[in-house]
Amino acid sequence: MRDTFLPFSPPYIGDEEIAEVVDSLRSGWITTGPKTKRFEKEFAAYVGAPAALALSSCTAGLHTALVLGGIGPGDEVITTPITFTATVAVIEHTGARPVLVDVEPDTMNIDPRLVREAVTERTRAVMAVHYGGHPCDLDPLRDVCREHRLLLVEDAAHAVPAKYKGRFVGSGDNPVSFSFYATKNLTTAEGGMLTGSPAMIAQGVVVSLHGMDRDAWKRNDRTGSWRYDIVTPGFKYNMTDIQAAIGLQQLRRLEAMHARRRELVARYNAAFGDLDACELPVERPEVQHAWHLYPLRLRSERLAITRDAFIEELRARNIGTSVHFIPIHTFTYYRERYGYRPQDFPVALDCSEREISLPLHPGLSDRDADDVIEAVRGIIGENRA
Repeated sequence: MRDTFLPFSPPYIGDEEIAEVVDSLRSGWITTGPKTKRFEKEFAAYVGAPAALALSSCTAGLHTALVLGGIGPGDEVITTPITFTATVAVIEHTGARPVLVDVEPDTMNIDPRLVREAVTERTRAVMAVHYGGHPCDLDPLRDVCREHRLLLVEDAAHAVPAKYKGRFVGSGDNPVSFSFYATKNLTTAEGGMLTGSPAMIAQGVVVSLHGMDRDAWKRNDRTGSWRYDIVTPGFKYNMTDIQAAIGLQQLRRLEAMHARRRELVARYNAAFGDLDACELPVERPEVQHAWHLYPLRLRSERLAITRDAFIEELRARNIGTSVHFIPIHTFTYYRERYGYRPQDFPVALDCSEREISLPLHPGLSDRDADDVIEAVRGIIGENRA
């Protein structure tokens, strides 16, 4: 057993990021400025996006996308119960109603067939979440949205650098929001990026910085002006140059970091492939998985231990884990507001009750991964049904 605790997903920061942040601090420009604009251009170029807007979080990007799409009171937005609460909260913030549909049992992504069945005359948008870094089945979702004139918003918090049918997630005209939180595949500590059409992103620039009608970040620059107008009641959603400095260097290392994630996934798959007591995550042939998560699902009928007890056993062996996610419809607010019951979405409930996210990050050594493997196999061996 390990002598020290293995964290689930610490940030992977090197000397390059530190030097870039120091450069920003010494430059005298620490809020939104030239490095933020560089980061937007370089990220857009990487994923092939028409345009990009750096923001304070993925949540800010999702909210901005809905606001720009005119989503408001009386509207419905279809989304998944297997996601972090922010995905559904931004729908609430617009005054619209979130409509949940169940997920596919292999990828745990929203089921396009159920999306089609859930469309009503009030439906205005679909919020698709690329769970764990595995892209949703986008073609049928796009078909539904095209047929019913719905806005397709993609929550790509886990999806750098995921691909669907050869194209990066975020390469289209529809709004796609990425997360650069501390645990993500590319981090800026906090932060996010919204990609989409140039026209939408131009509107997003205004909405995301108080509704100002010009590049407000230039007001204190030699080329800027103190004059501005407010054309809409906007938000304070801008990214800072300190954050962008980290992101610029992370973007340069992204391919190498993703390659290391894939090596670790292969190591886990080889180690767990013969175990009938657990279900391994999938990667469909038409996608490139970002492998933000390695969600191992236990087959409870073959074990004499609960998922929660399994997590505690891993903790006792100094292995940190997490759970992705507690289903939205089981939270107090959504149960009381919409009358949801746990069994309303049986696939989501079953997946969530069996899931354990194992440590997966570029800083994980082969020895660390072997410690995880030894612990998982040991607990399963000791707790056969």
